[in-house]
Amino acid sequence: MTLSAEDEAPSPAFTATQAALAAEHAAVYGYGVLGARVPEKRRTEASAAYDGHRARRDALQRTVRDLGGAPVAADAAYALPFAVADTASALRLAAVLEDRIAGACSDLVRATEGPARADAAGALREAAVRAARWRGGNVAFPGLAERAPDADPAATTGPVEAAGADTPQG
Repeated sequence: MTLSAEDEAPSPAFTATQAALAAEHAAVYGYGVLGARVPEKRRTEASAAYDGHRARRDALQRTVRDLGGAPVAADAAYALPFAVADTASALRLAAVLEDRIAGACSDLVRATEGPARADAAGALREAAVRAARWRGGNVAFPGLAERAPDADPAATTGPVEAAGADTPQG
């Protein structure tokens, strides 16, 4: 969304929707990378997650347009948090992607109300369930990185960073 001098700053709901969309773009890319490394017995699950992220991405693009903005575009490529060279790293990447989606959805739940909040809560739940399946266990507070057992309490992660974007170094 491009704002002119007369325009107001984007609403928290708009900002969170754009961040969730950015996270979905990254998840679609990530599932494309890990798909070839997932064991055959889990390919259907990976394919369903890929399709689900594409559908949610498309829905979020419509939502951004309905809010009067231009949807954030997908990057041509995304830096993965680690090399995906085998089954174990592919499964780990799937869990990381879902954790990032859960974080973006958590921000969206906080920023919206009504049906949009219900949709965001549903997406958070779906991401948490998928992450638990990929990880082989769950976390106490899905979508809340600051509550994770190994989280650095001094670190802060906003919706853009949770979506996988690089943070500016200052």
